[in-house]
Amino acid sequence: MDKMLTNTPVKPSPFDNFFKSAFTVDNIIFGFDEADLKVLLIKRGEVPFENQWALPGNFVYQDENLDAAAERVLAELTGVKDVHLEQVRTFGRVGRHPFGRVITVAYYSLIKISDYNIDVSSIAQEADWHSIDDVKGLPFDHDEIFKACFNRLKLNVKRQPVGFELLPPKFTLTELQHLYEAILEEKLDKRNFRKKILSMDFLIDLNELQAGVAHRPAKLYKFDPERYRRLYEEEGFHFDVSPSKQKKK
Repeated sequence: MDKMLTNTPVKPSPFDNFFKSAFTVDNIIFGFDEADLKVLLIKRGEVPFENQWALPGNFVYQDENLDAAAERVLAELTGVKDVHLEQVRTFGRVGRHPFGRVITVAYYSLIKISDYNIDVSSIAQEADWHSIDDVKGLPFDHDEIFKACFNRLKLNVKRQPVGFELLPPKFTLTELQHLYEAILEEKLDKRNFRKKILSMDFLIDLNELQAGVAHRPAKLYKFDPERYRRLYEEEGFHFDVSPSKQKKK
């Protein structure tokens, strides 16, 4: 009886072809260093595209949730941990991976570069920050993924609190404007920006001036987190300052 069962051919399942795809996660980590907006890339240490700079991404285990996979892959490849990763969208174009049918889910985050140390392992030979202006010619469809996540960041910065943890505890309005300009890639009108940001009433005037600067010292501010939370959660958040026509360089 056992022999008969062993030799009985297994009837193909109509679902067999649907279980031949692999899944990956790709992380787009934007960083701000008080002057420039950058993205974290790894130099791949395996084929395909060995020795090329790419987004930190890798395969999802069969018993692993997507969010957990994104956190694990980011930590393994770059050493960056404990960041909030927002899922952006799925990329599944046929032929996007030379090894076969691979579908990837993209995540992004915005962090302060000085708060994190880079420590590579797994398939990453190196990891380093690259200015967003220099991000091009990435392998797979990583250029497309990067652009989609960058567009999401630009949208979010106008409709929800984004990026304020990237500034020093005490900052000037100029420093805050530079942060928005770096993300939006546009030169903002100074007068309009200050009028708008001060009217939202989530900045506390510290009645202090910058110290040790060569130019005329500017006033220092800090955020009122409670007012900021209430503005976003109860009243809605819409920050849209009309830019000048000059593109930020």
